[in-house]
Amino acid sequence: MTHPSPEPTAAEPPARTPAEPPAAEQLAAALRTAIGGLVRAGRPFDLLAPIPATVLDLLDRQGPMTTAELATSRGVRHQTMAATVKELTEAGHLTAGPHPDDARKKVLALTPQGRRAIEADRQQRVGLLARAVGGSLDESEQLLLARALPLLDRIAAELGAAGGGRGAAGGGRGPISGAW
Repeated sequence: MTHPSPEPTAAEPPARTPAEPPAAEQLAAALRTAIGGLVRAGRPFDLLAPIPATVLDLLDRQGPMTTAELATSRGVRHQTMAATVKELTEAGHLTAGPHPDDARKKVLALTPQGRRAIEADRQQRVGLLARAVGGSLDESEQLLLARALPLLDRIAAELGAAGGGRGAAGGGRGPISGAW
């Protein structure tokens, strides 16, 4: 008995012949849905809330910054970032030291506790993804996924270049406030 092929989901563009790729907009919509679903499915397992994790990750990857630099990189108001920085400092994840060029500013850096927190959060997410990949994809699918990862990196680089280096804020959009 043959089974009809399943209907494509929102994350899958409709099947086409190999010579006819899906339209860029259709592929982009499917990519957005798939990645959004992947992120949302993993969130309940994160050890850190998304906003503090983002701040700790930025400081870990880019090094010490001021509150203003963090706010700019995330496209949020200084006051919004200051509240997050205060929370992380009180939790022992950040330390504030003097700015080398401007005594009015403080430079924020991860404490050893902050570095351990972001690393534990990353390891949790990687372990979760590894189990999901191993449990849902066969070997040939895992190879296909491995070949697709550089493509995702190129798309991310293009988005970063188009956004003028403003991180998640995007180019030309003013700062957002509230939960980011």
